[in-house]
Amino acid sequence: MGNGSPGTPVVHGFPHLDTVRSAITALYRRLSPDGVHTYGTSLVPADAAFSDADDLHLGAQRVARALVQHLRLPDARMVVGFRTMEHAASVELTAGPEYFIELNDRFRTHRRDIGAALAHEITHVLLHRLGLEFPGTRANEILTDTVTTYLGAGWLLLDAFREDAVSRQKLGYLTPEEFGYVLAKRALVFDEDPSPRFTSPQAYTAYTKGREQALHDLRRPPLTAAGRSGRRRYAKDRRYAQDHPGTVADPGVPYAFEPGGEGLRVSFPCPTCHQRIRLPVRGRVTARCGLCRTRLECDT
Repeated sequence: MGNGSPGTPVVHGFPHLDTVRSAITALYRRLSPDGVHTYGTSLVPADAAFSDADDLHLGAQRVARALVQHLRLPDARMVVGFRTMEHAASVELTAGPEYFIELNDRFRTHRRDIGAALAHEITHVLLHRLGLEFPGTRANEILTDTVTTYLGAGWLLLDAFREDAVSRQKLGYLTPEEFGYVLAKRALVFDEDPSPRFTSPQAYTAYTKGREQALHDLRRPPLTAAGRSGRRRYAKDRRYAQDHPGTVADPGVPYAFEPGGEGLRVSFPCPTCHQRIRLPVRGRVTARCGLCRTRLECDT
């Protein structure tokens, strides 16, 4: 896990959005929609609560055990230690059944964020067991942050984001707004509101910005919920594609037109899992995503 040490400048916005969306698609492909829906309840704050009165090692083991249970890891025993290190935390990925997690010494006195650090590392174990990984360290860490969040434990990582006039802290590789985006994507699927769990005002602000981006995914053509300007642009691009078959799509729009044996087709990402969907261009149609099974009202 990235060091997220106090004083390090915090990157904002959505620079990793493509990788985040690919991670959501990969998660649905690996677990199936039914598998994803077994994580319908988020980790409750009490399971990650850690006070200064708690024994450091016993408390860390308790939180780790709760996260193992939440992430449905079978027979996985986490041994948690503390040492001086550059990063926030690390995990030794082996065949199990024991996994060794090391946390930065600063968590000895910043105990409220131990749950966030453990959530990320224990998700590494889950992904290792699932055989799910992305090429390259950064992409794989973004995958881990995304899965942690989408499966109901990543609100801890966003809540660890705090920023004021004299200090700042953030854990994980996603920006605060990207954590908010994934939380909002989860909230839309499971009909939950994560905001009451936040203790950090900055986390709530980041969540609202991420939620705006997630809601924007639901309003992009050819979905019928698209706004007027989006619909106009779509109609113009559709006419051009009909008049100029085989034209390469504008990379700035989410949809692309493709010639087919039975006429023009449009492809676009599912607003839930981001798997690309292909439909014939023939007006209003109700479609269902073949991956996550989301029902989509479209006007192609």
